[in-house]
Amino acid sequence: MAFDQKLGAQAPLEAEFRDEGGRPVKLAEYFGARPVILNFVYLRCRDLCPLLLDGVARSLRALSFDAGKEFDVLTVSFDPQDTAALAQAKRRDMLARYGRPAANGWHFLTGDHRAIEKLSAAVGFRYHYDQQTGEFAHAAGIVLLTPAGKVSRYYYGIDFSPRDLRLGLIEAADGRIGTPIDQLLLFCFHYDPVTGKYGLLIANVIRLASALTILLLAGFVIAMLRRERASRRMA
Repeated sequence: MAFDQKLGAQAPLEAEFRDEGGRPVKLAEYFGARPVILNFVYLRCRDLCPLLLDGVARSLRALSFDAGKEFDVLTVSFDPQDTAALAQAKRRDMLARYGRPAANGWHFLTGDHRAIEKLSAAVGFRYHYDQQTGEFAHAAGIVLLTPAGKVSRYYYGIDFSPRDLRLGLIEAADGRIGTPIDQLLLFCFHYDPVTGKYGLLIANVIRLASALTILLLAGFVIAMLRRERASRRMA
């Protein structure tokens, strides 16, 4: 199964879930200040979901950005049978794997069928319960949303490039995080919605190289003219 691409779609911020402590919450509580990395799992999964969460933790560890500071993480269970107690246990495990003080930056939510369907449909996450196996078939990946809750980027699979994730977070934050070097990288790299990756944009690289060449030549000409004038004065 795969995601349905819904770039620019609005997440239902009014949807109600339960946090890892069992407290009723609305999605809106996790938006407004920072980009949000959204991923879907079911907490009793023994196969794909643990691999996905491990991939998320590994990618986040490689970032200089911190959860709870430059971005937040929302892990949402798509199994209505999952409980807040399971969410709390999984959250403790993942925070330990992340290894940074992200108590206010990585949240685990559970909810009823209606809330889960509303969110998954809005961002294009597809899943199906198999009655014979008692397991879910589902897409694997993460969805990056802007502080306003708009779908910004999709990353597929269970391994996520820290460079691509960093560039996506900077774009989702509208340039409010990152460095000038990151902005230069964004000029040279372009997000491909088909692959969910950033690729080198040759046209922009050529433009940048041409601009640098012109600047170097201009600097050389100015330096030579100044040198020539200085020589004439001395003569």
